[in-house]
Amino acid sequence: MKSYPDSVRFLYSLGNEMKTVKFGLDAIAAVLAELDHPERACSYVHVAGTNGKGSTCAMIASGLRSGGIRTGLYTSPHLVEPTERIQIDGVAVSKEQFSDAFDLVHAASERLIARGKLEHHPTYFETVTAMAFVLFREARVETTVLEVGLGGRLDATNVIHPKLAVITPVDFDHEKFLGNTIAAIAWEKAGILKPGVELILGRQRAEAESVIRARAVELGCAVWRMVDHPPTSVSIHARGSEIEWEGIPLTCPLPGVHQIDNAITAALALRRLGMPDDAISRGIAAASWPGRLEYISSQPDIILDGAHNPSGARALASYIEQFFAGRRVWLIYGTMRDKSIGEILETLFPLAGELILTRPNSPRALDPSSLLRVSHHPRARVCENLRAALDLVRAEAKPEDAVFISGSLFLVGEARALLLK
Repeated sequence: MKSYPDSVRFLYSLGNEMKTVKFGLDAIAAVLAELDHPERACSYVHVAGTNGKGSTCAMIASGLRSGGIRTGLYTSPHLVEPTERIQIDGVAVSKEQFSDAFDLVHAASERLIARGKLEHHPTYFETVTAMAFVLFREARVETTVLEVGLGGRLDATNVIHPKLAVITPVDFDHEKFLGNTIAAIAWEKAGILKPGVELILGRQRAEAESVIRARAVELGCAVWRMVDHPPTSVSIHARGSEIEWEGIPLTCPLPGVHQIDNAITAALALRRLGMPDDAISRGIAAASWPGRLEYISSQPDIILDGAHNPSGARALASYIEQFFAGRRVWLIYGTMRDKSIGEILETLFPLAGELILTRPNSPRALDPSSLLRVSHHPRARVCENLRAALDLVRAEAKPEDAVFISGSLFLVGEARALLLK
């Protein structure tokens, strides 16, 4: 029996998720068969997309809970602890539950290796995905909201046959794995579609929608487009929005204009799942999704946002322009070496009055000095770690300033651990 720290250390020893990503379902299918198919124990809402899939998952899961459904939620990556990835009725599993599930999956994997059924131990993501299925079965979850890790077609989550599929906006990200065109990326996302399973389709670029809808026609999937169900009225403020949608008042507590579309996508999914209007309204109002335009403190305002791709950067820039015009904005920014940062820098950096470039606590972190060389920002400075960056802000920022910490979810997770102690 491994302790929780032992389990986490072993998972990390399997390698970084992005470096060791392995497409294909053979390994996880073998492990799940060895565990007597825990993935068959409940129904699923399967959610793919580039942006908004995590927050959409959170709102759908919250709506299901409000409707009295015992609900699982599986998302990635985590911000502070791996236990965050697996939630039951809105609560992350305990460290003991996590390590117990690891023991079961690890033992099954070792048996398969010994019998020659597997060549190598399943990857980090495959292992944790199998652990989630085990924990949802043990907890007698009725419906799980399952977020795709990367792509869709060959993602480890794609071993299930869902009750409903959801695809949020498709944009450029992980081009190394998914392709260099929107159409190619959309084709991978559309891989979650199964014959006859309804699809809720978020707002899409034309080339993405064409690919996804063509695949839906091939498989006989009815498509419910979010754009065909617009809100009657919207009032947006810095901490969220008020939406009137098809006779339902929706209070979205997640900030940003882009969350309006995500809330409507979630509401449409919940309606197709048979949730009553009051459960939809209560559930979306109660949703939370840490690390995405998350207010941490005031005087100065400190806001965390994991804008790690161009579309996320555009959403953050729009938010800053809409609600922080006229205020001095500090941007603490750190990212990974495998990210395409050109458009992100052009979008975000000009909005910062003060720019602090730093290094997330990860082997994949991009050297902030290299960022400095390409930033061309008149007030750019380098701090070697986030703690030093926060010390600089505390020393120099005024109470009326606004501080955004962004670039990588690893950096956002560090910030939550430091600031919410």
